[in-house]
Amino acid sequence: MVYSLAATTLTVAAPLGCDGSTAEGAEEAAAGARGASDVLVTGTDEEMLVLEVTQANRVVVRLPRVEVGQGVTTAVAMMIAEELDARLADVDIPLADARSKGNQFTGGSNSVSSLYGPARHLAATARAKLVTAAARQWHVPARTLRTRDTMVFGPDGRSATFGSLTRAAARITRPAVSTSPKPPSKHRVIGRPATRIDARDIVTGKAKYTGDLTAAGARPTVVARPPTIGGKVVSVDSQAARAMPGVHAVVRIDGGVAVVAETFHHAFQARDALRVKWAPGPLANLSDTEIRSRLRAAVPKLETPPRGSAQTEAEFEFAFVSHAPMEVLTAVADVRADRAEIWFSSQTPQSAREDIAARIGLPASKVRVHVLRGGGSFGRRLNYDAAIEAALISKQARRPVKLMWSRADDIRHGRMRPATHHRIRASYAQGRVVAFAHATASVDESSEQGLSAQGGARSAVRAPAAPLPSDSGLYNFGRLSGDSGSVGLAIPLGAWRSVDSGTVRTAEEIVVDEVARSLGKDPVAFRRTTLRSKAVKAVLDKVAKAGDWGRTMPRGHAQGVGVHEEYGSCVACLVEIDAADPKNPRVTKVVMAADVGTAVNPRGLQAQLMGTAVDGISTILRAGLHIDKGAVRESSFADFHYARQRHAPQHFEAHIMPSRRDPGGAGELGVPAAAGAVANAYARATGTKPRRFPLDF
Repeated sequence: MVYSLAATTLTVAAPLGCDGSTAEGAEEAAAGARGASDVLVTGTDEEMLVLEVTQANRVVVRLPRVEVGQGVTTAVAMMIAEELDARLADVDIPLADARSKGNQFTGGSNSVSSLYGPARHLAATARAKLVTAAARQWHVPARTLRTRDTMVFGPDGRSATFGSLTRAAARITRPAVSTSPKPPSKHRVIGRPATRIDARDIVTGKAKYTGDLTAAGARPTVVARPPTIGGKVVSVDSQAARAMPGVHAVVRIDGGVAVVAETFHHAFQARDALRVKWAPGPLANLSDTEIRSRLRAAVPKLETPPRGSAQTEAEFEFAFVSHAPMEVLTAVADVRADRAEIWFSSQTPQSAREDIAARIGLPASKVRVHVLRGGGSFGRRLNYDAAIEAALISKQARRPVKLMWSRADDIRHGRMRPATHHRIRASYAQGRVVAFAHATASVDESSEQGLSAQGGARSAVRAPAAPLPSDSGLYNFGRLSGDSGSVGLAIPLGAWRSVDSGTVRTAEEIVVDEVARSLGKDPVAFRRTTLRSKAVKAVLDKVAKAGDWGRTMPRGHAQGVGVHEEYGSCVACLVEIDAADPKNPRVTKVVMAADVGTAVNPRGLQAQLMGTAVDGISTILRAGLHIDKGAVRESSFADFHYARQRHAPQHFEAHIMPSRRDPGGAGELGVPAAAGAVANAYARATGTKPRRFPLDF
């Protein structure tokens, strides 16, 4: 159902996961009275996706999701332009502030799939009203009118912009033409590669991020942080720092000591002049070796294998990994005695609003959270550590602040993908797998004792975890079993792109290759005979053909494959690697194929897949975090070795499988398949069985 909101311009709204809202109650009463296909609602748009056609002929949709580089604003603009017959350039997708109701969660690769129906119904209804308004003005049958380029055209050549019709369309209660979205066969925008609507703004610097804001006269702020995770301030001598030019305030907070200054240069200088005595954090005597030992011991025992079967067994270790988005964590906060205003990029603005209010002692109704675009996330902006800190600093300093975490702050004190240990046993008899067991242990994300000082424990938001792929039935592997254990450590953890699947599926894809080798079968052929899904087989076949699977390669070079199915989508990845120098491997080629249902913007999907390939290359070959006596050893891209341009594949191609079903998820989909393919290619090139990732640990 689409609702008409009371307005002087055409403003319609579609519910997003409403549960017993006022709007729904109004709809039932009004529909019963008027029999209308849409109804007038005078309440708020809190739980709605709202579309307005302005008199300036702009189509504006306030989006209750965040843009962090994944292209969701472009995808939604394409849905709207498709059904409204508007020019893509005429569609604006501003981000909605935090609301008190509804769903503003951005994560789990569900933004496009959750918005696909509401956005199209919204635009189709708006188009029907605009056409009806034009028909009444021109006294012609509505069915004779056509729409294109944000205009209505009559059979006699007359035309009118949507903006000129918006007031009249706002009064239409019963459109004279269909309000149903187009069938896929009629799509002219959806499914066609499109350049991002914000691309020019990004490359010219017009796009605004939190660090660009001058809101409320906020002053640059940085924090001196402890040398160990969860360390505490024992004492601080700030006399020298306070006396430095440009310093406005020095504030002690739970997680460290904040300096508010005229510029970030002044703030960093003053921070370095602080003399702080630190108490060590709760992990001060703990390092990687002991963490790995605890994880190994926490893995549950595997079931007894079937009698008479042979086994392939393997154990895998995955290191902690930082999200490390290119835009460091930044938040602007203006906290007053009776109200507060916060600006930052958030995937969970509603939770952030509630938690910030609780921390500064104000009702949530007195806290306003403005959602800004983010320069990357990969799950990091599900949490809002920086926003909580900024609010607390602003309250104590009694002035607006612009807090920026340095790269070292986020890598050493921010959130990370937990380290995990995996134990897998594949049992086979008579040439087929008859049982598959996979047990895991992970650092427990609920065990963050002592981290509330960083504004972290209260903001621990985690995307819904994927089930163990061994429970998903991707392969026909007979009896499936799996269990998980955990190790409670006071380490700030968060949902990293692809959450559990990024390690679980990767480990399983390595074992699938090893089982194929034990059975004397080609890895692609073996997968084809054991995969349950036709769609997964199709993407595997696509990459095998496009990537010329099985071609002769020089010594030290090899191909590898991996597949994954999640979010209502599936993907396959073929990798070629040059490991002639095993200590410096280079992925030279990546071929991916994905079936995500309707790909709203194929170009955007290809970019997403390219990003997941780089993630797979990074986390398998180079990128991880070491814990050394309670501290993260790495502090920047100089030692957190994420793939750079010289590590990226020289050749990349992504194939999008045609489909007319509704969209599935795509943002996180490719990571497990890419990681598995890289690991398998390395194993084949070197004749080894890699067990610890990244390989350089």
